[in-house]
Order: sequence, then structure tokens, then C-alpha cells
Amino acid sequence: MPTHILENTSLRVTVSDAGAELTSVYDKVRQTERIWTGDPSVWNRHAPILFPFVGKVADGKYRIGDREYAMKTQHGFARDLEFACAEETAALVRHCLRANDWTRERYPYEFELTVAHRLDGKRLNVEWTIANLGGERMYFSIGGHPGFLLPQGVRKEDCDILFPGMDALRYVSASKAGYILPEWKTLSLDDGRARYREDIPDTWIFEDGQVKRVGIATPDGQPYVLLNCEQFPMLAVWANPKGPFICLEPWFGRADDEGFSGSIDQKKGIQALEGGEKKEIAYSMEFC
Repeated sequence: MPTHILENTSLRVTVSDAGAELTSVYDKVRQTERIWTGDPSVWNRHAPILFPFVGKVADGKYRIGDREYAMKTQHGFARDLEFACAEETAALVRHCLRANDWTRERYPYEFELTVAHRLDGKRLNVEWTIANLGGERMYFSIGGHPGFLLPQGVRKEDCDILFPGMDALRYVSASKAGYILPEWKTLSLDDGRARYREDIPDTWIFEDGQVKRVGIATPDGQPYVLLNCEQFPMLAVWANPKGPFICLEPWFGRADDEGFSGSIDQKKGIQALEGGEKKEIAYSMEFC
């Protein structure tokens, strides 16, 4: 699948037409890769875009009015489709995905999803525009899922997750089946930091706009990457125990609650656009 390079004196960024996915950020200063390599024996993604759903829908199906649709994969389908490259410069690449016959069978809306990656120094901006090209109300969720590769030899268990300016956060987690459990838990922070631990649930999901900025600090206490996600009502932190990476995931929407049986408009965090409307969303990654 074709890829596109953004480059300046600090970073060399690679974005693929496959899923409009960020596949590499090479740090010229540190002389190392900063995005998870996509090792299929661990996790075969790098930074997928989650659309038109984040997480799983109950029993692999969802309902719009009286009609039921199948969505067997979690996180929707955009990550697995080829996007068209609409614009490319040394600092910007823009991709576009439009509804087609295949998507309409699974998601019956006339949508257009535009994804831009914009390089600015050591900051990479990710910009989404979701447009409803049809005449009826369109429901959707969308999220980012970037996996940040840790420095060679650094263990996740020796890293801190940074929540600048916060003293404590409330979170929910998912069951082994991938659905959200009803129990709220409290994450206590020490000067805005929480140590990654394997004995906690593998995903923290913070709702209600609690997190505006999140990052990873290496064992020396220094910030390694910072994510600015002011627009997002939800933020997840996930790490695969087998790989040296941590995902920081800004979300609009999430997986269904355990036991959920409602229609699409009742899903937690679901977004809606009227016919002809569009929504612009952005977040940024700062590589320290």
C-alpha cells in the first residue's frame, strides 16, 4: 500500500493509504522510532483510526430504528480500508474515505471521513473532518489509537503515565469480552503521575472530559511523549503486556456497556450529525 513521508529537521513521519494510518515517527534527535512497529505476533497495528465505532457493539450487531446491522469487528472498519490521498506536501498529508456499497451494507450512512496529518516541529497534529453527505441524521463514534514505542530496554512497569495538573481520576474498564463494566474506580495520582502496573485492568477509560492532556514519562522522570486532547470527552490508556509500547487513545464514544440492548442513538458517547453537517476534531502528539 502506498505511503507518504512528512519530514523536517526533527522528525520523519510515514502515513499509509491503508486506513490513513500513521505507521512511523522516526525521531532524528534521539535517532530512534517512536511509534509501535506493528509486530503481528503482538499487535499488528501502529495508530489505527477507529470509525464509525469505538470498541465493540453488543453481540456484533447494532440497531437503527427497527433495522439491525452487523458489525463483527471492534473499532469499526475505517482502519482496514484504503483511503484516497487528496493532498500531500512536505508537512501535510490529507486522506479521504467516502461511503460505498460495501460500507453501506454495514453502516447505512452517506459519510465522508477526511484525515490530515500535519507536521510542526516535534509536534504532529492529527485532524479529522466527519461529514454527513446524506439527508438523515447520522450517528457515529471516532477515536485515535496511537501506540508509542518505548526506548530500547525500557519496561512499561518503570514508566509513569502523566496527567498534568490532576490529583485523581475516575475510570471504568472493559470485561474480557470487550464490554464496559459498570464499576467506577479511582486512580490516585502523585504529582499528576500514575505508575503503569500489570496488576491493573489493561485499559483505563476516563470519561466526562476529565483528561485534557496525557503523556508518558521514562524511568528518569522526563516526559517522553505528550498528547493534547482538549476536545475529547474520553481518553483510554491501554498496553499490551507482550510489547514495549503504551497506547494513549482520545475517543468520541466507546464500546457498549455490558448487557446493552438499546439502539444506536442510546450508545454511550455516540455523536450525531444532521444531513449536510460536518464535525472537525483534532489532537496532537508532542515528541519530547
